[in-house]
Amino acid sequence: MNPKHLSGLAALLLLAALPFSASAANVEPWKKPENAIVIDAYELNEIDWSEMLSDTRIAGFISKASDGLPESFSCKGEHSGDTVAHCKTMWRKYAVSRELYETRRLLARSKGLLWGAYHLARPGNPVDQANHFLDYANPQDDEMMVLDIEGIDPDNYMSLEDAQVFAGHIKTRTGRYPVLYTNHSTARFIALNRDRYRILSRLPLWYARYKPGIEDAFPIGNWDNYALWQFSAGVNCSKRRCPYRVKGALTDIDVNVAPMTKAALGKAWAFGELLPEKPFEPVDTMLTASIPSGGSFKATVRAEAEAGTGAQTAGAVTLASGATASFPVAVTAEVRAGIMAKGTATTTVGRRLVEVTPLNYQDF
Repeated sequence: MNPKHLSGLAALLLLAALPFSASAANVEPWKKPENAIVIDAYELNEIDWSEMLSDTRIAGFISKASDGLPESFSCKGEHSGDTVAHCKTMWRKYAVSRELYETRRLLARSKGLLWGAYHLARPGNPVDQANHFLDYANPQDDEMMVLDIEGIDPDNYMSLEDAQVFAGHIKTRTGRYPVLYTNHSTARFIALNRDRYRILSRLPLWYARYKPGIEDAFPIGNWDNYALWQFSAGVNCSKRRCPYRVKGALTDIDVNVAPMTKAALGKAWAFGELLPEKPFEPVDTMLTASIPSGGSFKATVRAEAEAGTGAQTAGAVTLASGATASFPVAVTAEVRAGIMAKGTATTTVGRRLVEVTPLNYQDF
């Protein structure tokens, strides 16, 4: 194994070993002084660095780096329908932001902070965006790289399919995978479709959710824990009330907590390896296939394994009409077509009876 990957492997082992009880990791962990705090910022966040660094709990700083594809300096040819004047304005903003990034990086690292950079993923060629990010951020081996997926809307954000290409290209060029930053709904969608998103669902998760507790959020898919939790931002921080006040910054700055100490975070920080993939359960595919496209349904699924034989496991679906349809492990075409009567369904998972509806069938 390449020695530079040992820290990433150690990070994954550390995450796997972390306790995840309600009292330890997912109820206001920022109130525990032993947990490290990480600041992330974009170019318009105002910061008094002397004030901010007086908070000794702050262990790291993650900065916005690239955003979609690079701007054009020459403004010749087509540039997404912009006028030449707007193109030049966007280039000036881009150039100033890049200089600010380098200034903050030098300052943060000189003060002993861990450094990271994120790419805001947009529609467009994912390989070109990955190259743009690496050119902009020039990440060192001890710096965190982050792919920022703000949502599933492909008109505004990079598609999840392209995001996997992006992550794979980062791995090809650097030998490390990026961390995935996203919100709860997107993380849940990826986890529930982890057979389609075999890379995204295994990236260490930087989790954005602005609630005091996330008792119902983990484990989810391959994620047993978060690498970072973004718990405070402009949406839930005001002059009157804020989960965490950052000295020398306004209320619009984002604040994150790590489920570990500063020392442990320093060892885990660069990450870079994929999380272990949990086994896929055939019952998930069966239940997903049996949900009709509209309405609810009524059926009972019973697994019937023949003890001591090598025969394929079989089961039965009892329709509302009383008819019974047998099937091997895969669900029958009749079930897939969703032609069962309206109602609910129950299924036996192991020895546990679970009620299945279109709202909860993917939650157990």
